[in-house]
Amino acid sequence: MRRELGIARCGLACCLCSENDGCDGCESESCPDAATCEVRSCSTGRGLAHCYECPSACDAMAGAQLKARAFGEFARRFGEGRLLDCLERNEAAGVVYHREGITGDYDDFDDLEELIAFIETGRPVSAP
Repeated sequence: MRRELGIARCGLACCLCSENDGCDGCESESCPDAATCEVRSCSTGRGLAHCYECPSACDAMAGAQLKARAFGEFARRFGEGRLLDCLERNEAAGVVYHREGITGDYDDFDDLEELIAFIETGRPVSAP
């Protein structure tokens, strides 16, 4: 985990991204999508560091991956520091952010609240 990369504006975890060897995170010009990222353009224009700080729901985030929305909602509720702590603990316990391409253990959910609970505990809701 490269904790210093933190969480992207949209909520994805730059700190865990398998692409972070060649990218210094969402805020850097080395981000492969920096010039075309609608979320980056919108949040920068509004003076926000992250979408979860925005009071309005927008089309860019409505179509975002559940993972990004859940990470953002977790950070909104509990703070980015706690999100990073949970992601770091989960990674140490074997939870994988990118297993195949950009799909990993956080992509195995269809429900926002279940994914938020998984982030918090590192265990699926149905697990003992």
